[in-house]
Amino acid sequence: MTHPLVVLQAGLVAAWREAGLAAFDAPPAGSVPPYVVIGRHDVLPRDGDAAPGYEHRLLLHVWAEGASRKAVVALAGSAVDAALEAALDGDLRVTLRRHDRTDTAIDAVTGRARAAVSMTFYTEQDS
Repeated sequence: MTHPLVVLQAGLVAAWREAGLAAFDAPPAGSVPPYVVIGRHDVLPRDGDAAPGYEHRLLLHVWAEGASRKAVVALAGSAVDAALEAALDGDLRVTLRRHDRTDTAIDAVTGRARAAVSMTFYTEQDS
């Protein structure tokens, strides 16, 4: 079986791309925002009664083209909506999806707006 991190992450990246967002594990050299990057994806085992389960904690970095918090919040909202609405069930069954928080900043080096989005997912192996 493919690791649950890989399965969930592939589904999320596909959902963001379907929503018209550029999404990467790490942006290719020379990429220009807007885009979504998976900054962290931590997996904790959470075994349930019937099937092995996992808690996924994701930290997304959403970058806007300029220094607009309004623009980056809109992009972050689109990324969250796509993740919450995506058809992610397949090799894993998603039993919980949650947007935990969004923080924004204007990056001192690039001058671009960035949002850090924390999300939590619970998954179980599909039987």
